[in-house]
Amino acid sequence: MDRMIRDAREDDLDALEKLEKICFSLPWPREALRASLPDALHEFLVIESEGALLGYISMMCVLDEGDIANIAVAPEARRRGLGRALLEEMLQRARARALSLATLEVRAHNDAAIALYREAGFRPVGLRKAYYEKPREDALLMTLYFHEEETERV
Repeated sequence: MDRMIRDAREDDLDALEKLEKICFSLPWPREALRASLPDALHEFLVIESEGALLGYISMMCVLDEGDIANIAVAPEARRRGLGRALLEEMLQRARARALSLATLEVRAHNDAAIALYREAGFRPVGLRKAYYEKPREDALLMTLYFHEEETERV
């Protein structure tokens, strides 16, 4: 399967909105997606194959920290390494921005996602009680420190 990762664009919003509705019980509205398109504070990548948008990842950067907001892969395209490819590319972008760390929240029972993040170097650093709705669930807060000396301060 040929696949390409690129920056999200305005003309991706229809497909992104559709993917949000398929993947999340509380999808982001179109304007929130638009506000996250690439700029000085945001990285927003999509992965496509044969013209179809199959997934995305978004990150907001504040000072030297990156907050990965969402990772989504279309259900029919899961288990093909697309989420891993998106995450790896986003972490390369984070390093290129000289970020000190990247953080994210994940549903506490999403074992597949937690395994992916651990494999990428993220470590659990906290729990956000009742963070998610529909269904109500705790979020595991995970952080990846890009410089080993950062981990010694935590």
